[in-house]
Amino acid sequence: MKELLYAIGDIHGDYLTFVELLKDYDRKSHQLVLIGDLADRGPRGKECLELGKKLVEDEGAIYLKGNHEDILLNFLKEPEERYNNYLRNGGSSTINGLIHQGATEEYSPLEMSILIQSYHEELIEFLKKLPLYYEWHDYLFVHAGVDLTKSDWHQTSKQDFVWIREPFHQGKNNTGKTIVFGHTITPFLHGDNQTTDLWISDHKIGIDGGGIYGGSVHGVIFNQQGILQDIEIQNFIGPWQPDF
Repeated sequence: MKELLYAIGDIHGDYLTFVELLKDYDRKSHQLVLIGDLADRGPRGKECLELGKKLVEDEGAIYLKGNHEDILLNFLKEPEERYNNYLRNGGSSTINGLIHQGATEEYSPLEMSILIQSYHEELIEFLKKLPLYYEWHDYLFVHAGVDLTKSDWHQTSKQDFVWIREPFHQGKNNTGKTIVFGHTITPFLHGDNQTTDLWISDHKIGIDGGGIYGGSVHGVIFNQQGILQDIEIQNFIGPWQPDF
């Protein structure tokens, strides 16, 4: 087990910021953890997914399943039923990246699903096997959170690991772990829809600064005692504007 851990928050297709944050990654001393939601909404989701896969395979990174990886897989499994929901969640840029620009205007949902699975079989199989959480010393890393009503947080449902919000944020953390998570942007957690700093409360640390909405993306370096460094990159390309 490495002496330090470097956790990167929700990327959402912002490839350049992803690459910028990786400049602070030290492969010798850092365990790299990607908190999930690498694709959708931003313009370069395909490249972010492929980079996440490469980091796992080449560097031993931990890439946690996020709700957007979940939405993509659900769309591929049930394209006609899930397509509109995937679009509402910013999936068009990812679909076009995985096929070609304009694919969402050219093909039916079923055709898009078939093409993606044909072109990117290894990537899709990789995404299906993503872990839901990662334990490191007294820390627990997870995309959305855990069910704090359970006597054993390991019994959290697969759905809640990637989707839970208020019951986790507001529940009492009796897990004995400091829980580091993304999914819900810190401007919302801070209650002002503006502050992009890390959200820290009750041994919970929210690291999604809402970069794709015009906020920031965090890379956070931990040792066993706490946070050593918070690398925060502000989004200079402006807030996400839906295109559907």
